[in-house]
Parts: sequence; structure tokens; C-alpha cells
Amino acid sequence: MSDFRRAYHSIRPAGAPEGGTNLALTALLVIAVLYFARELLVPLALAVLLSFVLAPIVRALRRVGNPRVLAVLAAVLAAVAVLLVLGLVMARQLSELASDIPFYQFELTRKLASINASGGMIERVQEMLQGLAAGAERAAAPEPAPIPAADPVRPLPVQVHPPPPRTFEVLRTVVEPLLYPLATFGIVIVFVIFVLLYREDLRDRLIRLIGAHDLQRTMAAMDDAAYRLSRFFLAQVAMNSAYGMVIALALFFIGVPQPILWGIVAGLMRFVPFVGTIIAVAFPLILALAVEPGWTMPLLVLLLFAVGEGAMGQVFEPLIFGRSTGLSPIAVIVAATFWTWLWGPIGLVMAVPLTVCLVVLGRHVERFEFLEVALGDRPPLEPPETFYQRALGDDPDALAEQAEMALKECRLSRYYDTVALPGLVLAQGDAQRGRLGERQLDGMRARLAALLEDLEEDVEADVPPPAAGKDAPAVPPPAPRPDAGPVLCVGGRGPFDMAAAAMLAQVMRKRGLDAGAAPAEMLRGDATPAEELARIRQAWLCTVEGMGSTAAARSILRRVKRRLPGVEVNVLVIGNEGRLAEALRQEGAGSVTNSMEATADQACQAGEDQDRA
Repeated sequence: MSDFRRAYHSIRPAGAPEGGTNLALTALLVIAVLYFARELLVPLALAVLLSFVLAPIVRALRRVGNPRVLAVLAAVLAAVAVLLVLGLVMARQLSELASDIPFYQFELTRKLASINASGGMIERVQEMLQGLAAGAERAAAPEPAPIPAADPVRPLPVQVHPPPPRTFEVLRTVVEPLLYPLATFGIVIVFVIFVLLYREDLRDRLIRLIGAHDLQRTMAAMDDAAYRLSRFFLAQVAMNSAYGMVIALALFFIGVPQPILWGIVAGLMRFVPFVGTIIAVAFPLILALAVEPGWTMPLLVLLLFAVGEGAMGQVFEPLIFGRSTGLSPIAVIVAATFWTWLWGPIGLVMAVPLTVCLVVLGRHVERFEFLEVALGDRPPLEPPETFYQRALGDDPDALAEQAEMALKECRLSRYYDTVALPGLVLAQGDAQRGRLGERQLDGMRARLAALLEDLEEDVEADVPPPAAGKDAPAVPPPAPRPDAGPVLCVGGRGPFDMAAAAMLAQVMRKRGLDAGAAPAEMLRGDATPAEELARIRQAWLCTVEGMGSTAAARSILRRVKRRLPGVEVNVLVIGNEGRLAEALRQEGAGSVTNSMEATADQACQAGEDQDRA
């Protein structure tokens, strides 16, 4: 725990450029490059993402004996063929849809008219909007100049007939809109081929650019990150493709026109956060309203997407990807907004994959650690730091929520050892340096007391929680052992020693012992009746390392031994560096521990020995 205290007494910045000015200039420079170089960066980003998808296929082809060049070309040609087939299918479906749009428009208008009774709400809203639009046009239009009545002028009709277009102009009109997407597609394919062919060379150049203190570990980390990203993106493409096929098949049986088109759109929109589902369901729903006179088909479409999205988000994605993509919800919103603003609709589609790449880069490269802290879903602070921060702030409910979450995975004594006690070490270190005033100390002690009170009611016993997802019965709470005699946990002079003593007493009570906590001042003079002290069978002095001198701790130990003659006095030193523990052993402490779990085990064993005696 002392190592933790030395390492975390202050929060280290997560690899960000030092200074607010440098950070702002760096951010502005990156945004400017992304915006003005988007013609080059968009194809490059698409190529990198597509290379992650194709990398597992290339590895599989190479494992069966194909050379690298042949494996890369085969994977890229297969991807191009799939994309071209999808493009042709979408174009054909769109052409069929365009020819039927007048019929759908008529049917949709008729259905809306059927639900809009005369003088109904929809009609009144339409009339209001039309009136507002007409008023705005009249207000914006300039006053016409008056025409003298004595000299009326009749306008002559004029018709302009452009010359018939030449063959070259017709070709240019047709080809020009296709040049940019075709050129972008070609650049992406070329980039993908070179990224897959020279993957190791690009990795080495990236390592040289960012630097590395440990070359072997850095290379292993980046290879592992690339491998995990490849598997993640390939699995996501496969799962979204399967989702699109299921949606297309279901829409076909429901009777929605062009089901293949809407299945492809639904699969693509799975890459778009939040609004993707709305876009995917909007078009089939409108067509369902236009095709069927009743309401059965639209309701079936809504039910289909509701069930499909629920199954994907709550069943299949957690089963395949784990808990999540590794992004915080706020990061997903910010990323979608940012990339859409920079690169338009293609940025919206690539927002989540690009942000996942940035988070993985920050997780494996120390210099970019700030990316994981800003965008990832991992807690930005260590659990002891979070405990200290919430105990220091005026938020006792958050402190109790943290304890509740931790106790789902570990027992009470383990939670104290790994979270609460290291948090007390942090707090005591700041108190020793004079960074905490009396008001802050009193507030922290009050919130810690409230936490102990909540845990006293909510935690039945200090036993391991049942394993999640298993039917094994929970470990029964230990039976009370009144014959073991009372156990006294004594708090030292530090500002949080009494809180540590109260935690230890609580753990012992959850183990079946009759334990209580008292400050060292209660053993001074006649503060505690002698008959109560005579009942004590065990005594534990609790002190948080870092506050007070070794001589003061030895003095408290001598006082406890004098007031409890014949009782072995043990010591729990939290954050033990060794020097204090050795001094207390020389002073006559029975045993010195630095773990609450080990202390509770030892106290229970001593109680059993006393029972047998």
C-alpha cells in the first residue's frame, strides 16, 4: 500500500501535451489538417479500416500456403466483388423504387387524408404552416412599382430553345458525377493493397515516429492491438451483414417493397451510432404505410426493428464483443458529431470505427494514453483514488454506490483492503502535508461513518459473493461466537485511524466475533470502566502509516498494553513500509499485519483457539 501511496498521491497527466496553450494549438492543428486534407485522409481512413477487416482473411490465406502478394490480391478482389455486387443490387432496387414513387405518394396522401377528419388537427397544422409561409413571403417580397394606368404594357411570350446537346456534352454530363466516387474507390483499393503488403514496415515507421523505451514490448503491443482490431471489425462486418440479411428476409415476408435495399441499408446503418436505427426503420415504415391500407404492415415493421435492435444490442453484441466497444457513451456522441462535421455522411459511418482505433492506440502507446482516458469506457481513476475523491466531495451516495458495485465481486474485507484502506492512505498523506483543513477532515469522517452504517445494514457477512451466472449456493454467514470474548479495535492518533479501526471491527462482526472500536483516548485514565476492559479477549491497534511519528505509535501501544494486562495486543498497520512495523514488534506487539482480510482471519483463529482452551 505504501507503493500505491507514493505513486498516486497526485494524479499523473495521461500523456497529453503539457500546458494549455500547447494543447490548444495541437488540437487546432490536428482539426485543420483533418478538415483541409479530407480529400486525401478520407480514402486513407477507409483503406485502413478495410485493411483491418481483410487482415484476418489474408492471414488465413497465407496459413494455407499462399504467398503474401497472392493472398492480398485475392482478399482485395473478393472485397471489391462484394462491394460491386452490393452497389449493382442497390442501384437496381433504387430504380424500381423510383418508378413506383408516384403510386406510393398517392397512397400515402390518401391514408393521411383518411385519418385527417375535416377540421382535424393535421389539417389545422397544415393551414397554420401554409399561412406562416405565405406571410413570410409577403414580408420578404419588395413592394411592386406602380404601373401608369394610361400606358398599359402587355408582356410578349418568349421561348428559349437551347441547341441540342452534342455527344461529348451528353457523355460529360453522365460521367462527371461518377468520376469522384470512382476515383475515391480506386484510391481506397490501392491504399488497401499497399497497407496489407507493407503492414510490418508501416508498424516500424509508426514506432520510429512515436518512439519507444522498450522496443520488444511496444512491437508486441501494437501487433496485439492490430490483431484485436482486425478480429473486432471483421466480426462487426459479419454480424451487421447477417443482421441486414435477416431484416431483408423479414421485410420480404412482411411484404415491404425492395426488401433487399432496406436490408443493405439496415446493415450499413448498424455502423452509425444512435441515428442509424432511425434512418434504417424510416424508409421501410413509410413504404409500409403507403402499400397497405391498414396498419398491420407498419406495426410489423416497427416490431421487427425493435426486436432486431434489442437482440443485437443486448444479446449478440455483448456475446461476441464482450461488454462494449470500449467507448464511453459521451465519446460516441462526440465522435459522431465531430466526424460528421469534418467529413460529412462518410464521417458519420466511420465515427465509431475510427474512435475505437484511437482508443486502442491510446491503450497500447503511452504517449497517446490521453486518448483512452478521454474516449474509453475504463474508469479514469483507480478505485482508491475514486474512493478518496468521493469521500472528499459532498457525495456520500456515490461512495456507497462504489462500495455496492465492488461488493458484487469481492467480500467486504477484500473491498477494504483494495479500495477503502488505500484511499485512507491517500487522504492521510494529504493531511500530513497540510492539504486538508479541519472542515474537510470532519466532512470526510462523517461520510466514512455514513458508509460504515450503510454497509452494516446491507452486508450480512464477510464471505465471498456467489459466482455470477452459477447456481452454486451462497456461502452461509458464520455463526456468532460469543465464547470467544469481545475484541477491541483501537484507533491511533491519525485523522483516519479511527475509521480504519471501525472498518476492522465491522469485518470482525461479519465474521461472528463480538468486536467494537474505540479511540486511543478512551483508554486514558478512567475513561473506560475497568470491568469492561477486563472482558476484552483480543486487542488490535489500527494505525494508518504516514501520520505521526514512530515514537507516538509506540507510546499508544504501551498505553494499550498497560490498560489491558494479560491481553495480547496486535497491530494493523495500513500502508506498512517496514520501519514502523519493526518498531512496534520491538515494543511488544503480538503480531503486525498490513491486511484487513489477514487480520480478520487471525482474529477468528485466535477466537477458535480460545474456545478450545
